[in-house]
Amino acid sequence: MDANGTAGAWNLIVDRDDVSTAQLLDAPIPEIQDGEALLRVDRVGVTANNVTYAALGDSFRYWEFFPTTAGWGIVPVWGFAEVAASRVDGVEPGSRLYGYLPSGSHLVVRPGRVDERGFRDASPHRKTLPSPYNAYALITGDLAYEADREDLQILYRPLFWTSFMLADWLVDNAWLGARTTVLSSASSKTAYGAAFLLQGQGCEVVGLTSRRNLAFTESLGCYDHVLAYEDLTRLSPTTPTLYADFAGDEALTDALRAHLGDALAHSVVVGITNQQPGPAGTLAETGPGMFFAPDQMRKRIDDWGRAGLDRRFADAWQRFAPVVEQWVDVVHGHGPEALKKVWSEVQSGRAAPRTGHVVAL
Repeated sequence: MDANGTAGAWNLIVDRDDVSTAQLLDAPIPEIQDGEALLRVDRVGVTANNVTYAALGDSFRYWEFFPTTAGWGIVPVWGFAEVAASRVDGVEPGSRLYGYLPSGSHLVVRPGRVDERGFRDASPHRKTLPSPYNAYALITGDLAYEADREDLQILYRPLFWTSFMLADWLVDNAWLGARTTVLSSASSKTAYGAAFLLQGQGCEVVGLTSRRNLAFTESLGCYDHVLAYEDLTRLSPTTPTLYADFAGDEALTDALRAHLGDALAHSVVVGITNQQPGPAGTLAETGPGMFFAPDQMRKRIDDWGRAGLDRRFADAWQRFAPVVEQWVDVVHGHGPEALKKVWSEVQSGRAAPRTGHVVAL
């Protein structure tokens, strides 16, 4: 029996060809070898960000972090875990960590570069994967950690890293010549996190959202204007405009392109909330691409050092967290069945924009 009274380990696995199909897969609790530590996953969040991980699981190699049965995948989530056992100096059992975790009960890691801030998983299969996902932060050395805001950290921090790096990239690149920036899926946590940071930075920020989420998105107060998707023709076709696509909706992108024409200065895909990935060939002549936060992160580590980047992020987070507390209703679940149910709700798009799901495992 593990610390939570369950007999063995388990993972929630999804069909890689149809992520709406999910099942719980039992396994023995892993044994660790010299140089390894066993993490017991404690509490995680499930958001549209995790749907993007699944939608891009092959092209962005997200399925490779936590390998499982052929044809199936373990969706990565973010949250807190505790060190259940360790055979690594400096990684103490009972230590609490924040990081990138499987949708499941346990994770074996091979800690490298251990210091007071935490460690990086140096497992062979993760060495060629994007390094920011391999970092595990001890709460005792984390500048942004606040004990009374763990739920917010679970739900928002990975999204806010993307928001933070996207906003930094836009300002760093002088908005790529745009005077208006349009964010689709504007009610999503990553989009409005970016909008919050872009306020007063010299460019009009417009949110596009569904009509049912219009009132919520307007209530946030972080967009200069909010439009329903059906009203995108109210955008000026003469103002240089940058489109940050959080929806991954090709029909919406085509409509925006047709309306703006030459005024569309640049387009970048940030997320895929509607599970129809198709950045390839979309807006080809306007310089599309997938915004990948680790790329801008690496640039800023070169510019500022890792400590400088962490300080700037912590400052931004401490401005954002007290505000976003008013924008989210946290719903708590418990156990593997709850995680499976929440995955079904979130991946299907049924979750309300104010709802944030945190599951204790």
